[in-house]
Amino acid sequence: MEKQSPKEKVVTLGNSIIDTIEEGNNPFIQLPVRGSSNVIWDQELGLLSLGDKMSKRYFINVAHAKKFMQTTLVSAFIKKLQNEGVHASLRESYYSLKHSIGKTKENTFEGQSESDAVFVDLEVAINTLRDELHINADRRGVAAGNVSIMDRGDEINWSKLGSGGWAIPGNVEEIKFNDIDADFVLVVEKNATFDRLHEDKFWKKHNCVLIGTQGQAARGIRRLIHQINAQFKLPVYVFTDSDPYGWYIYSVIKIGSMNLAHASKKLGTPAARFLGLTISDIDKYELHNAIIKAKDVDLKRARELLKYPWFQHKAWETEIKMMLKRKIKAEQEALAQRNLKFVSEVYLPEKIENREFLP
Repeated sequence: MEKQSPKEKVVTLGNSIIDTIEEGNNPFIQLPVRGSSNVIWDQELGLLSLGDKMSKRYFINVAHAKKFMQTTLVSAFIKKLQNEGVHASLRESYYSLKHSIGKTKENTFEGQSESDAVFVDLEVAINTLRDELHINADRRGVAAGNVSIMDRGDEINWSKLGSGGWAIPGNVEEIKFNDIDADFVLVVEKNATFDRLHEDKFWKKHNCVLIGTQGQAARGIRRLIHQINAQFKLPVYVFTDSDPYGWYIYSVIKIGSMNLAHASKKLGTPAARFLGLTISDIDKYELHNAIIKAKDVDLKRARELLKYPWFQHKAWETEIKMMLKRKIKAEQEALAQRNLKFVSEVYLPEKIENREFLP
């Protein structure tokens, strides 16, 4: 069967509802269950994914009727965007779709959280990223390197954008790569770390693509990392704080997240490897005066990580248990205690050359 476009998938969904009505039956929308009970760890793929549990959202059902209506409204809105060739933010979409129903005081949506959830429901139902449906998330993240892209007709060279780098848009589906001259991709958690590496021209000296996530990686960033790895087969190294939240940022880039398990195949990069910062690095690079005392919430989160199967590896268990025993953590910026350029001239080059990665 020929692969359907995102627009065709929306039309197919609408036609199936119409067919059910014409047959005299209660129309419904079938979609996978998105709860944690249906999220599975696919060890073979190295990704989180949804299981086989399915649900049906019926029109003639008091508990389902409003959600059914909202889903069809969102579907019609998506088809309009596709027809017109325009994009909309989640906030714009909410206001475009919100109105009272008939002569009642009932609104289609009471808040953006409702419409956001329905957009996710739709992408799950038709197995298509909302980004591909012309829905944009907030932009976050920055990149630099010897990379040339086409973005809506404009040619952009990531190596010639000054101190700021290329601002990664919330939707990267229409970006086409002209050329990439790089040996690997380095993903860093913090703005300050990106700025240091960019100023030191780390990406130029070590021939890499430098990507800053500004905390937890947004969908657009994860999609971009996935695309570069899949298309150009470049190794991906992730550099975060030495704490459970930084380590989780890495795992989301690598294997996906619970909330977006349905999209892991398009957002996850199983080939990604963790570069640092580790608890062991505190000793190796003599950062003892730059450590931070871990709070109870940090320790609780660390114990949770130990329960995840993808962290149940000897190397990871050693680092996490070391953190729990010593009750410490450290930020990327702690490396500046040695000197400002230590991270770009010593730490990262050594780790990469010696291939000191965690799985």
